Amino acid sequence: MKQNNFLKNISLILSLITRRDRVILLGLLLATFLLTFIETFGVSIIMPFITLATNPDLIFNHKVSSFVYHYFHFKSTNQFMITFSILLICFYIFRAFYNIAYTYSLNRFVAKKYHYFSYSVFCKTIRQDYEKFSKKNLDVIRKNIVQESSNASHFLSSFLNIFSEISIMLLLYSLLLIISWKMTLVLTCLLALNVFLIIKGIGRVVGKQGEERSKTEGSFFKMLSQTLGNFKIVKLRAREEENFKVFEQLSLKRSRVQVLFQTFNSLPRNILETVGFCILVACVGYILFAYGNASAVLPIVSMYALALYRILPSVTKILDHYNTMIFMGKSVEQIYEALQEDEPQEGNEKIDFQKNILLRDIAFAYPDKKEVFSDFNLEIKKGEKIAFVGKSGAGKSTLIDLIIGILKPKRGKIYIDGIELNDNNIKSWRQKIGYIPQNIYLFDGSVGENIAFGSKMDKARLTEVAKMAKIYDFLQENEGFDTQVGDGGNSLSGGQRQRVGIARALYHNPDILVLDEATSALDVQTESAIMDEIYQIAKDKTLLVIAHRLSTVERCDRKIEMGTKNKGS
Repeated sequence: MKQNNFLKNISLILSLITRRDRVILLGLLLATFLLTFIETFGVSIIMPFITLATNPDLIFNHKVSSFVYHYFHFKSTNQFMITFSILLICFYIFRAFYNIAYTYSLNRFVAKKYHYFSYSVFCKTIRQDYEKFSKKNLDVIRKNIVQESSNASHFLSSFLNIFSEISIMLLLYSLLLIISWKMTLVLTCLLALNVFLIIKGIGRVVGKQGEERSKTEGSFFKMLSQTLGNFKIVKLRAREEENFKVFEQLSLKRSRVQVLFQTFNSLPRNILETVGFCILVACVGYILFAYGNASAVLPIVSMYALALYRILPSVTKILDHYNTMIFMGKSVEQIYEALQEDEPQEGNEKIDFQKNILLRDIAFAYPDKKEVFSDFNLEIKKGEKIAFVGKSGAGKSTLIDLIIGILKPKRGKIYIDGIELNDNNIKSWRQKIGYIPQNIYLFDGSVGENIAFGSKMDKARLTEVAKMAKIYDFLQENEGFDTQVGDGGNSLSGGQRQRVGIARALYHNPDILVLDEATSALDVQTESAIMDEIYQIAKDKTLLVIAHRLSTVERCDRKIEMGTKNKGS
């Protein structure tokens, strides 16, 4: 990945967080500065401590130690050093607790960002127009909500950690410059050369692996959905072994990408530890050569050893986090793109339905397709039972989707009691509709949960709609509304699933009941029984029915024949 992409992704991730998050981020950066000073002080205090411990008489030769000794009236150098030791222990205990608190705050911030990214992508997806949503790849949406959101939060975590480690490293580096600028510059040149080679060599490979990861995981999620969603077909075609091979190939490829990333990510640590040890040995040799007396240079050697002990892990962590940011960069781009999509601004105006629905001069066409409707007009009076019949592709479901506000006409207007249907009142209109599709989706939960479908479960209302849908007796023979439906409703028969769908549609007492080929997959006897129940339930409601069998709609007040052009009234 190029440097400009790296900086671009940092800009993108910062643009995704809220103003409050930026304040928290600023607080974390300030906490990082404090951590930097604590870490630097923790290293720099070692040299004077060792110096005074090996030669207590030097206490009186240094201004600071001499002032402290006389100001607090120490009786002996031993008493001074014991107090110094206790304070140093207390400082390191404080340092440990501060590190823990800082790490907790950082991890909490990152975890909340994962929630924020995931939740934001989910909300953005749900708020989209149905027409736009229907073009989306569901596997990509799932991957963005689960995997890419997590990766984007780790990108942010690595960014904060890099800032922290750079701050610590620079302060320690400044300290070493004060002690011996010549030796520190030599150290800098050697480390800088290694870091440059690592970034150039490993960074490019990690960037490619990050792009490969994104592609591989997309294929992996797609394969899972296709196989698990078509389980019967897989079994009937006896192609389990082929599916095993495809899954194995994708899984191994996914694993290889992770292995390569983890391996390349560990290289900087191994290289720098080796180089650092060699540099430390060389530094000791240089100091001995320059000063001649080993005891005189012991504090300096100790200082450099401790500084390198802290600087080298910082450099390693910086490179690790840099590689992680490159690897996760594609995730940031995908989350950013997902959150930039336009969404309709829908209001909360109320709309009443007491008289009629009027479609006036409606025109509609799917993108890059011919018009399904042109100058189409229709009036539906409240309480009417209307059937929409015609061949497949004639526009029956599209017309229903326009009426219930899922699709928007390209031209023309829809009026409810003379009030134009628009973005301000569309929510109120949709709440008046109970929709029963051909394929009832039941999630793995109880019957009660599936009927309420995210709403609060009202036992009295559940009982009422279950009786209306003629499924109450079945539930009483089992575990009531706690009866489990299984994944996709596989624990229920086709008729039972349909009745749960009817109960769900009735739960909020809609004014309009829509059957979109709701019984076409059932046998004639079951379909007849369910339609009898629906006509009874909908006697005081407006009923819109799409069906292929004329027997299904024979009791409707009107039958509207849908043709290929759908012009006129």
